Amino acid sequence: MKLYYKAGACSLATHITLIAAGLDFSAEAVDLKTKRTESGEDFLKINPKGYVPALRRDDGSMLTEGVAILLDLAAQTPRAGLAPRPEDPLYPRLIEWLVFIATELHKPVAGLFNPAYSPEAKEVNKAVLHRRFDFADAAIGAGPYLLGTTPGVADFYLFTVLSWLPRVGIALTDWPALAAHAERVRLLPATQAALRAEKLI
Repeated sequence: MKLYYKAGACSLATHITLIAAGLDFSAEAVDLKTKRTESGEDFLKINPKGYVPALRRDDGSMLTEGVAILLDLAAQTPRAGLAPRPEDPLYPRLIEWLVFIATELHKPVAGLFNPAYSPEAKEVNKAVLHRRFDFADAAIGAGPYLLGTTPGVADFYLFTVLSWLPRVGIALTDWPALAAHAERVRLLPATQAALRAEKLI
């Protein structure tokens, strides 16, 4: 398999998952401004959507969209325990968390990086995010992870989004459970390996 990624972007969750699952893969960075890969390929020919993550699977097919990739990788490696199986009563909770992170956290936080957003629009985004973080902080509770005692793909995705907050002026001090969760996930061996590979530590 081959992962196309941008350091620190949402593709980081996929990178952590690939390592945690023990899968054999290579990784290539993408410049999202020029749409060129590290080796000079036209990224739009690889993924016409133009964003990461993109994963070339062992059969040669390309899979895009972070949530789809995370679910696929977890399904490929059930022994890694990165997601409940579809018949597990916890599986709908996994989907619930992944959709919440993707739509209610990822998108609003990403908007804070967009120079086209007005200061007023960014303040609206921050107000919405504060309410969403209030919910997530209460929902995590003692954790230690989103679905119990074992870290999984939803934790990796949440960690990735939370890692962007210092760059947009949001501190996790108001949400101690979220802060503790982010630190737990950061210290996992797979997370540390992905951060090193992307030259983020």
